[in-house]
Amino acid sequence: MNAIEAHSISKSFGQTRVLSEISFVVPQGEIFGIIGPDGAGKTTLFRILTTLLLADSGTALVDGDEVVKEYKSIRRKVGYMPGRFSLYTDLTVEENLRVFASIFNTSIEENYHLIKDIYQQIEPFKKRRAGALSGGMKQKLALSCALIHKPRVLFLDEPTTGVDPVSRKEFWDMLYKLKDEGISILVSTPYMDEADLCDRIALIREGRFMKIDTPGNIVDQFEKTLWAVRSRDMSRLLRDLRDNEHIETCFAFGDTHHVTLKREEGAVSMTGYNEEQLSAYLAEKGHEDVEISAIRASVEDCFMELAR
Repeated sequence: MNAIEAHSISKSFGQTRVLSEISFVVPQGEIFGIIGPDGAGKTTLFRILTTLLLADSGTALVDGDEVVKEYKSIRRKVGYMPGRFSLYTDLTVEENLRVFASIFNTSIEENYHLIKDIYQQIEPFKKRRAGALSGGMKQKLALSCALIHKPRVLFLDEPTTGVDPVSRKEFWDMLYKLKDEGISILVSTPYMDEADLCDRIALIREGRFMKIDTPGNIVDQFEKTLWAVRSRDMSRLLRDLRDNEHIETCFAFGDTHHVTLKREEGAVSMTGYNEEQLSAYLAEKGHEDVEISAIRASVEDCFMELAR
């Protein structure tokens, strides 16, 4: 039995199509990531799978139960951490945890082993009101509350948004431990670098899945020549690269611009347009300290290519 099965899920709000024919399967014990920008439909999909919203069409199973007919059963055995902090801000850390434990007829002590590594980091602040916690601490409390009843499937909607890099790493370390406990995890994120941390991912844009595969396989399927280019004037460099007739795409990536050529790789080698010619073109445009290097694509490069 799979942890999640979705078949042709569609949803609209008024005239706006939010999800279009979404289908995927998450096996038991997998960390499955849904990667895409804000407004792509990630939260709507999560709300449908956690029985908080009805789809217009399509069917979905969570841990073998149908999301409409067996919603009560699903709510007892899933944990859901929404993107926006939604715990009781006027209650303390400890009080929030006890409230959620009581809702599921359990106790902190009964499932303490599941949240121990997480809760120990916020336990020194257990008397502090949840609203006064830092962003990282709020996320750890929210995850503890989502785990306190020992769910079989865990839904995490953009859990690391607004969290510092150290807390993000700690959070993902916790997810690996939960996976070792046999918990299946569906996680969404707008951070492309987090895609590599998942077993498999789906790239979503405008309510549609563009590709589903392992991060490594998606990157391996990127067939175009990819260059990283930088110069002293990065803003003007971006404009000049996009004006070059040989360049198909150019996007800013951190401290470099990533460039693909219009021709396929085999044709590029025959025509002779190469890094030296691009360097000469940029020199004619007055650029200094130009650096050009061939690089391996990232998941973000693949997303940008698929989204074109």
